Amino acid sequence: MHHGCRIRGRDSPGQSVRPAAGRSGGVRPVARVTSGYGAAVGRRARLVAVAAEPEDLTPRALRGLTGVADELEIRADLVGDPDPSRLRRYFGGRLTYSLRSARHGGRSAAGPVERRTRLLRAADHYERVDLEAMDDVQPQLLAAVPARQRRVSWHASGPSGRSEGRGRAGLLEASAGLRERFAAMSAVPAALYLLVPQPGAQYGSAAPLLLTGLGRTDVTAFASGPVGMWTRVLAPWLGAPVVYGRIGAPGADGSPSVGRLLADYGLPALPPLSGLVGIAGHAPEGSPSPRLHNAALRELRLPALYLPFPVDTFFRFWQWSLDFGALGGPPLRGLTVTAPHKESALHVADAADPEALGCGAANLLWLDAGRWRAATTDAVGALRALALGGVDPNGRRAAVIGCGGAGRAVAWALRAAGARVTLVNRGTAHGREASSRLGLPYVPLARFSPAGYGLLAHATPLVEREPFPVAAADADAVVLEMPYRDPPTALARATRARGLTGIDGWQVLIVEVREQFRLMTGHPMPETPPLRALCRGWPEEAAVHGRTASEAPAAAHRTRREAP
Repeated sequence: MHHGCRIRGRDSPGQSVRPAAGRSGGVRPVARVTSGYGAAVGRRARLVAVAAEPEDLTPRALRGLTGVADELEIRADLVGDPDPSRLRRYFGGRLTYSLRSARHGGRSAAGPVERRTRLLRAADHYERVDLEAMDDVQPQLLAAVPARQRRVSWHASGPSGRSEGRGRAGLLEASAGLRERFAAMSAVPAALYLLVPQPGAQYGSAAPLLLTGLGRTDVTAFASGPVGMWTRVLAPWLGAPVVYGRIGAPGADGSPSVGRLLADYGLPALPPLSGLVGIAGHAPEGSPSPRLHNAALRELRLPALYLPFPVDTFFRFWQWSLDFGALGGPPLRGLTVTAPHKESALHVADAADPEALGCGAANLLWLDAGRWRAATTDAVGALRALALGGVDPNGRRAAVIGCGGAGRAVAWALRAAGARVTLVNRGTAHGREASSRLGLPYVPLARFSPAGYGLLAHATPLVEREPFPVAAADADAVVLEMPYRDPPTALARATRARGLTGIDGWQVLIVEVREQFRLMTGHPMPETPPLRALCRGWPEEAAVHGRTASEAPAAAHRTRREAP
């Protein structure tokens, strides 16, 4: 990383950029998590596997946690009250009992008498029993559940207000509110405390700040919902003693799976951490980038963590990231940006590379000698993927379908490489705007025919059907696709069936990930582990450079990927 680089504030989100002079240079075994650090990694979190579905309690699922999870939490409001002796037959770690009420974001509708009865019964069989603050803090329960057995928890049942939207003052206010909440909870002695606020207006960033200032090892805090998933991952590095993951698929409350915690973030090992990098977009939790970048960071022993940041309004997120580092959180050092935020990313930079300025969009921001710099790796991704496929664009007649940030970058790169480029877009306004910016001809998609083009570059999110009729393409045409999906997209299948040369989005993605890693860290990405192998079995819907997949388990594709 660029050690010593400090995050600086900005005068306004719309500040212009200056061109830069040039470019700067499933569940895995726990033993694999520490790869690259070895015995040097002394710290680790306790990994708690949460049973939230009946399938999580099968003998196979429970045996699979051996050597992976330290504790098993039973969400009794979701799976009922299983026989504890049966659980111990297949799982040898500690057992935690949680009967989450609707008031605390759970599904238990048990009345006071039934709830008290079930908690008292659990106290006889579980090492830890969750008591909700302040509803379960009553003499009978406190007498039956000694302090060493208690986890006192608080889950906000409604939005926590919009304080995060007010910049640094809002962060400080939200953090102070959580401190007051914890002060009331800690009046009840317990082995663990758990605070889970709602993400508020956007980012739920006050929970990590609570951990940075407490200096305690018995408190875990993170924001709920998919927006707060990154706070769950980061919490152990900030002092939280445990990290929670579902045994099965990730939950709607933002809880990741155990497999993802290990494979994507290297948990439960806690190597040194001095800064954050990540991906900002609408649904970044569906991107393979955290898995790929974090594997390389661990291999090179770099003190950074790559996280997914769901972003609605980029300028507000950007100001939050600066405030978060200034108030004690790990500072942001680099950011991959997806659509529709690529234009905004260009505006917040201090300097930009020529490609980003030329196409008016950036998908990468990183600190370079104390200045935020913008670039687009879509251009180099397209050209290098073509080169790896033995395709030279020079002299070819090329059509670029899609005029978003990725499409404009590809068009810019192909023209620079000597291709004669035509822009194609469904929306006329965006097509004409891109044509004016780049000085290239434009054809509406409704009137476009692929005949006569030697290179067809697809840069839209359309994956379920062909964006243009492949049957009408020339026999020697090359199809370059920016979207990536497993199983292949409709365009990739049609290209293969026609016998045309195809460069799929996975090949472009791997090139881009390597370039992004090099720019953000100053180090080339190691050759091992193989990036394509890490992506095998990745559950996702369609994804495109500029739009990432959302993780929807019901519709997830889990077929294997072929090596590039």
